[in-house]
Amino acid sequence: MTSTTPIPLATLAGLLADSTRAQFCLALLDGRAWTAGELAKHAGVAASTASEHLSQLVEGGLLAEERQGRHRYVRLAGPRVAQLIEDMTAHADRAHARPPTLRAASAAKAMAAARTCYDHLAGRLGVTITDALTTRGLLRQDTGFALSDDGLAWFEAELRATLPPATGKRPLARPCLDWTERRHHLAGTAGAVLCATLLERGWVSRIGSGRALRVTEPGREALAGLLGLDDLVGELSGEVTASAAGG
Repeated sequence: MTSTTPIPLATLAGLLADSTRAQFCLALLDGRAWTAGELAKHAGVAASTASEHLSQLVEGGLLAEERQGRHRYVRLAGPRVAQLIEDMTAHADRAHARPPTLRAASAAKAMAAARTCYDHLAGRLGVTITDALTTRGLLRQDTGFALSDDGLAWFEAELRATLPPATGKRPLARPCLDWTERRHHLAGTAGAVLCATLLERGWVSRIGSGRALRVTEPGREALAGLLGLDDLVGELSGEVTASAAGG
């Protein structure tokens, strides 16, 4: 969190117990800053109600805010908060959380196929890329998540992406429990660089304004060449295209 004083567990639980505040935090897992008005519309609440909830989340250290003119922007306070929200979501009982409409079902299917989890890749795409990195000896999972020497070289030479030097504030690689796959995907600095690279090069693109992603044709070719994911990426592309069309 942003504060050096630990938040009492009961206080933290209370902040996330409200459904509107929970919706705000889940929406902000896309890693971007939202205005209070955008979050109010997303959750279907009045602007005054949204403002009150956001103030509580900011005061509780879960969100950070900045103001530009008349607009108030908020984002998750950092990777630790994002990890907390994603971990709680992964442990939630989703067995009875069936989408109420076809549009919602299509959106859920797209989210399960590929999405952002704060600033890294999640869903089947994120887990599959993590598995491919591990199979090729680029990522080790036997003693916790860690890039091998070959993995470090792969980011520089094959992906042509520069990993920033370790600072101690955030691990280079860490596991993040995927709430749809119930398996780990790659997070940490390396996960963020991987996701940013795919987005910047147009290998994946966002579906609408949410967290769901689709793999583009250049992305299919790139991931097939880099990690041998041609079959799965093609399958995911078809799923997401159908989901987007349906929703």
